[in-house]
Amino acid sequence: MEAQRTLKTLLAQLNTVIVGKAPQIQDCVACLLAGGHLLIDDVPGVGKTTLAHALARCFGLRFSRVQFTSDLMPSDLSGVATYDRSKEAFVFHPGPLFTQVLLADEINRASPKTQSALLEAMEEKQVSIEGETRALPSPFFVIATQNPLDQIGTYALPESQLDRFLMRISLGYPDRLAERELLNGADRRTMVDQLQPVIQGDALQQLQALVLAVHAADPLLDYVQDLVAATRSGQWFVQGLSPRAGMAVVRAAKARALLNGRDYVAPDDVQAILPQTIAHRLIPVSQSARGCEEQVRAMLQAVALP
Repeated sequence: MEAQRTLKTLLAQLNTVIVGKAPQIQDCVACLLAGGHLLIDDVPGVGKTTLAHALARCFGLRFSRVQFTSDLMPSDLSGVATYDRSKEAFVFHPGPLFTQVLLADEINRASPKTQSALLEAMEEKQVSIEGETRALPSPFFVIATQNPLDQIGTYALPESQLDRFLMRISLGYPDRLAERELLNGADRRTMVDQLQPVIQGDALQQLQALVLAVHAADPLLDYVQDLVAATRSGQWFVQGLSPRAGMAVVRAAKARALLNGRDYVAPDDVQAILPQTIAHRLIPVSQSARGCEEQVRAMLQAVALP
């Protein structure tokens, strides 16, 4: 199948740049195939920006990067209208939002006002400027990176913004073998610049249509509903998942199934993507819990398989 060969080539190319992180790379590709936005949460220097740039290159999409800082204003993202005397009219100058892949680097270093400016763009794929609504290019993805909240100069993302991200992943430190390859290998930025697009033209839209066509049987949907209901039970989390989050789980599981060469969703797909898809939307009941990911995995053990 042509789609499977394309996806295998894309994953292999990404794995040559980001070494030793095959599961995380598969999650990233699944997120974009599902039409979602991606949040990469980790310490500086582990390859977050490199991964985002490599994803855009391999998908053949226009790329724009914004370094989020405390003085970044919403107009710095969306653009501004200035008066042109020769035309005797206001002329709009689009900002970096008008791209196909926006890398919001260190998003939690910007003020909450600027963070909230992304909400309409991420959800509605449009922005309102000077009373006029302007559509963003299609497709439009936001890949945001953020540093741990205990670092100086960071602001926590509001729950409404976190809910707009289909997945949150962490790369973590490489193992010893992968780190040795990084130390001996070529510069990662040079490697990214040399990447060739694997997906051309409307191939991405075709792949996304294949994701939507992946079959999710009724027992599988029952399982997803059981998991969503478990988050609302009060046993593990302060507040449960919304219906939008449940739909995100199904979309992400379909994308993972396609990446693994199947036209149906298996329970393994749901279990594999669940922590990355829902943990950032939840708050654990126990303050002593190690983190939402561990609580999600504990919940998975408690909910019966279909």
